[in-house]
Amino acid sequence: MHLLLAITGDPKAQRWIEAFQRQLPDARISVWSDDAEPVDADYAVVWHPPAALFTRETRLRAVFNIGAGVDGLLSVPTLPADLPVIRLEDAGMSVQMAEYVLHALWEVSRDFAAYRRQEPEGNWKVLPVTRREQWTVGVLGLGQVGRRVAEATASFGYPTAGWSRTPREIAGIETFAGSDALPAFLARTRVLVNVLPLTDDTRDILAAPLFAQLPQGAHVINVGRGQHLVEDDLLAALESGQLAGATLDVFRTEPLPAEHAFWRHPAITVTPHTAARTLRAESVAQIAGKIRRLESGEDAGGQVERGRGY
Repeated sequence: MHLLLAITGDPKAQRWIEAFQRQLPDARISVWSDDAEPVDADYAVVWHPPAALFTRETRLRAVFNIGAGVDGLLSVPTLPADLPVIRLEDAGMSVQMAEYVLHALWEVSRDFAAYRRQEPEGNWKVLPVTRREQWTVGVLGLGQVGRRVAEATASFGYPTAGWSRTPREIAGIETFAGSDALPAFLARTRVLVNVLPLTDDTRDILAAPLFAQLPQGAHVINVGRGQHLVEDDLLAALESGQLAGATLDVFRTEPLPAEHAFWRHPAITVTPHTAARTLRAESVAQIAGKIRRLESGEDAGGQVERGRGY
């Protein structure tokens, strides 16, 4: 069995090789090179692979994407329509995402930013106690990551709801499904958390029409994709007071340009796409397990439905 690694932009690619060698000691492992000959790989593990990979390696049986979102891989024009695309199922990312969202939620609901502003002034002022029932959380997207986020916020007493394209049932979480239910979901949501996958249906969803349906003074936390957000609409909603703040981890252009208005806006918190990092050991163990199942003729799980985009 031959495994090809094409992990663009990782300065520590050798660590992936070593990790896969430990998990799959009988496998032949190659690393993608733009000027190399075809290696006739059986499987490819990729992150933002070059288009040439799929025209050169024509015997692939499956391709594994090491990030949570597969939109970048699905947009590669040479990706064969019949090649199974298999995504990671959590691999340690859900709990990181939940931690990030909780931090952002506590930042606004507990007034921690206000306390930091008081600190250099030596201002000992106790702000009103948080009433969690007033900080309703709504999670857009109830896949594995969204479910974990919703369960985390609910576990701390924040009234939590989730919205998904198709119906889901989660204990302790109010759930909404389908486009007809979206207005009611938004109307009860003071802190909106976006963890949707990027598809044609979700692109530009965080825009003026959606913001207008949130309660005035709502907050937005975007840990999905930068292409979900219409940036000018966010700035306008903050200027008008329809939104009180935003915590953004993903952007249309990354790294976020130094001159971008988000860096200097007092109501926007920027982090550099770090809400959930790919954990190498967990990812390699999961991919190796899926390959072993495929080699045994079993279902590996996690195969992407191309029509849905996830």
